[in-house]
Amino acid sequence: MKMVSIENELKGNSYPGRGIIIGRSSDGKKAVTAYFIMGRSENSRNRVFVEDGEGIRTQAFDPSKLSDPSLIIYAPVRVLGNKTIVTNGDQTDTIYELMDKQQTFEQALRTREFEPDAPNYTPRISGVMHIENGKFNYAMSILKSDNGNPESCNRYTFAYESCPAGEGHFIHTYMGDGNPLPSFEGEPKLVNIPDNMDEFTDMLWNSLNEDNKVSLFVRYIDIETGKYESKIVNKNK
Repeated sequence: MKMVSIENELKGNSYPGRGIIIGRSSDGKKAVTAYFIMGRSENSRNRVFVEDGEGIRTQAFDPSKLSDPSLIIYAPVRVLGNKTIVTNGDQTDTIYELMDKQQTFEQALRTREFEPDAPNYTPRISGVMHIENGKFNYAMSILKSDNGNPESCNRYTFAYESCPAGEGHFIHTYMGDGNPLPSFEGEPKLVNIPDNMDEFTDMLWNSLNEDNKVSLFVRYIDIETGKYESKIVNKNK
């Protein structure tokens, strides 16, 4: 697979929706993830990321303007032992709870499907990072309607072992803006992952459409020690 520029991918798409990036830093020492959300409606844009234990959650920036919390208020990131779960919805909790009961990532997602937001039927995108004994692997998933048919859910899981330094994968909900919004197609895109978290965060944030971007989360985890550093960027302040 040809590596693409994550900067160009984001600048060339005014509405990728929500996106997950997972990979390994160029020096090979850090497991990296990023998650961003965007919004077109006032309700979707009225959000911020806040820390929640070892993870994060979304919350309304102005509670008086929150018209519908379903699908927009959830925990995008949770940590279960040596696993970091990143998703675009409340399936984070499903994965956490069922993996805690010894089910697999894929088994947990078998209990869920795309979001019930007709006519878009927004895909549920999810990722899990596993760090143990100095080794790092990850998996990504997308649950999507069958070309807009709500009676059929298509399920795709992509697993990555022995991730090379400087490489990662990017998956997002929409191919671009539209009505209805067109769901993501194909495999997660191969992208470069740099060493510097601050530079990576700034590049991602500055590449997202100014009108539609809402919040961004980035985490770098030391593969040897499990210690991590995180950054949150919110448009609403």
